[in-house]
Amino acid sequence: MDKLRIKGGHRLEGQVRISGAKNSALPAMAASLLTPDEVVLENIPLVNDIFTTRRLVRELGVAVEFEPDHSARLKAEKILSHEAPYDLVKTMRASVLVLGPLLARTGYARVSLPGGCAIGARPINLHIKGFEKLGATVRTEHGYVEAAAARLRGSEILFDKITVTGTENVMMAAALADGRSVLQNAACEPEVVDLAEMLNKMGAKVEGAGTPTITIEGVRELKGTTHRIIPDRIEAGTFLATGAITNGELELIDCNPSHLSSVTEKLRETGVNIEITGLGRMKVRGSEDLRAADVVTKEYPGFATDMQAQYMALMTQAAGTSVITEDIFENRFMHASELMRMGANIRIDGARAIVTGKTRLSGATVIASDLRASASLVVAALVADGITVVDRVYHLDRGYEKIEEKLRSLGAQIERLK
Repeated sequence: MDKLRIKGGHRLEGQVRISGAKNSALPAMAASLLTPDEVVLENIPLVNDIFTTRRLVRELGVAVEFEPDHSARLKAEKILSHEAPYDLVKTMRASVLVLGPLLARTGYARVSLPGGCAIGARPINLHIKGFEKLGATVRTEHGYVEAAAARLRGSEILFDKITVTGTENVMMAAALADGRSVLQNAACEPEVVDLAEMLNKMGAKVEGAGTPTITIEGVRELKGTTHRIIPDRIEAGTFLATGAITNGELELIDCNPSHLSSVTEKLRETGVNIEITGLGRMKVRGSEDLRAADVVTKEYPGFATDMQAQYMALMTQAAGTSVITEDIFENRFMHASELMRMGANIRIDGARAIVTGKTRLSGATVIASDLRASASLVVAALVADGITVVDRVYHLDRGYEKIEEKLRSLGAQIERLK
C-alpha cells in the first residue's frame, strides 16, 4: 500500500496545471452508453476513479481507448451486459451513474449498491424515486438495484434533497424518455452543467442546467460527439490552500476561476491574496498573518464540502478561532483526529469543528480516511516541522492526478513510498 513522505517547511512557488474534473468525467463516460456512436472526451484526468469506470463500461460493452493527450474514445455500439457488478462498484459511488443510461437505452439495468468514501450516508433513494417517476419498476434486493421499463415517460420530478449524482442520473435517463421531464430542486453544480452541455451536443434537449429547475424534452436517439471536460475546481481549490498555507506564490493554469468564487472569497477573508491573471489562470499569494474565518459547507454555489478538510488544515495556521460547520455529510470530520495528532487544536461539536490557531504542526504518521481527508493531511504536512508519512493514499489517487509530482515541481519535498 503506497504512502507519501513529506518534509514540511518549504515555500511553494511556480505554475501548476489543473487537470480535468473527475466528477465531470465520470458522468460523461456513463453518458457514452446512451448512443451507439463514438464519443470523444478531452481533458480526462488520469486518476483511479476514471480507471475503475473504464473497467466498468468495458464490462457493459463499451469499447474504450485512452490517448496520450488525456482524451478517451468510447463507443457503445452494442450493450453486452446490463449489470454493474459489486467488484467494480464497491470502491466508487459514482458507478451508479450507469443505471440511468442503461435503463433509458435498453429498458433494463442491474447495478450493485455503490461504495466510495466513508463520509456518511449517501443513499440512492432519490435516484430510484426519479426513475419510478419516469415509469420504471425499481426494486432493491441482495445488494443490487434492478430497474426495468419498456419505455420511459417524461414526468415532473421533485428531489426531496439536492443530489448531484441523482440529478445527473435522472437527467441522462430523461434524455431518451417520451415527452417532457422537469427536474425540481436540481443540483446546480458546474459538473451538472457540463453534462447537460455534452448531452445537448449529442442531440438532447436540456434547458436550465445550473438552476434548480431543469427541463428535458426527450428524444428518440442520441448521436456521438466530442466534448472537453471542465477543469477540476476541487483540485484547483486544494492548490490554492497549499499556496496559502506555505506562504507561497502559485499560478494555476487551465482552471476556471468562476467555479471557485465561494472558496476564493473565503480565502481572501482570511488574508490570502488571490487574483485572476488571464483566461483560465489565477494566482495565489500566501500570508504570514492568516486570520480565522468561519465557514459553512453548502451546495453549489456555496462553499463545497469537498474543500472543507483542506480549509480546516489552513485554519490551523490562522490566528484566532474558526468554526467549520459541515452541512452536507454527517461523518466528514475524520481527518480532524489525524490533524490533532500533528498538533492541531480542534474540537468537534456535532456538525461543527472549532479550530483554534495558530498552532505549530509537527510531522507524524497519519492515516487517510477518504479522498479529501487525504488532501487535507498533505496540505498540513507541507507546513509541519519534520517528516509526515500519509498512509492509505489510494484514497488520494482516486481524485488527484500525480499530486506528488505536481507538488514537487513547486518545491515541495515529497516522495511516494511503494
